[in-house]
Amino acid sequence: MSSLSAVIITLNESRRLPACLASLAFCQEILVVDSGSQDGTQDLAKHLGARVLQQDWLGFGAQKQWAVGQANFDWVLCIDADEVVSEALAASIQAAMQQPEVHAYRFARCNRFLGRQLRHGEGYPDWSLRLFNRQFGAWSQDAVHEKVEVQGKVAKLEGDLLHESEETLAHYVAKQNRYTSLQAESLAAQGAKYSAMRMLTSPLFRFFRFYLFRLGFLDGKEGLIHTLIGCQNSFFKYAKLYEQKIRKSG
Repeated sequence: MSSLSAVIITLNESRRLPACLASLAFCQEILVVDSGSQDGTQDLAKHLGARVLQQDWLGFGAQKQWAVGQANFDWVLCIDADEVVSEALAASIQAAMQQPEVHAYRFARCNRFLGRQLRHGEGYPDWSLRLFNRQFGAWSQDAVHEKVEVQGKVAKLEGDLLHESEETLAHYVAKQNRYTSLQAESLAAQGAKYSAMRMLTSPLFRFFRFYLFRLGFLDGKEGLIHTLIGCQNSFFKYAKLYEQKIRKSG
């Protein structure tokens, strides 16, 4: 059996961390990399049996990759403090680690939004590649929406990673606002050109894709709100790209 390190990056996560760590009891190591919590996160993580390191914030992708590099084992499972490994997923991971046949695994992520677990649209299955052999994979350096890039075969596992966020709608929208700013900066750095047509069509395409074709309407009012915020994000990403353009030209 291949030994497995669970890796979590944190900042002021004392409220949500216990459930996350409890779901990782099957791992041979739990590593928490904290970026300067002021709410006792580090002491709590140590009390709950995790190995704790501190690292000043490097950015999402870079922080996660630094943490992966500190793990004791090559096979790593990277999750966030507001996520919980379901019993079904834990069983699938343990079975896969008996004799891994690929270099990485992805699994479904189930998002709780406004108190409801979304089962359609953009909220599910939200396939996430979080379990991988670090000899063949690494986190990208993206400023936002970082992802694991793997050289080799990837397989799927049964069971869900539960995103148990309890944040308010105002907090969620504020976070999305920060994300769209980072996305716009990333697009500008890549030399992307502003397009009024894309600013118009991207939100529409997103609505039809997730609300209609992927049945987001079956998640009720929560599914509608989740989809419309995503459409707003698509609009603002390109609007902010345009803002950067006129600021530079002015």
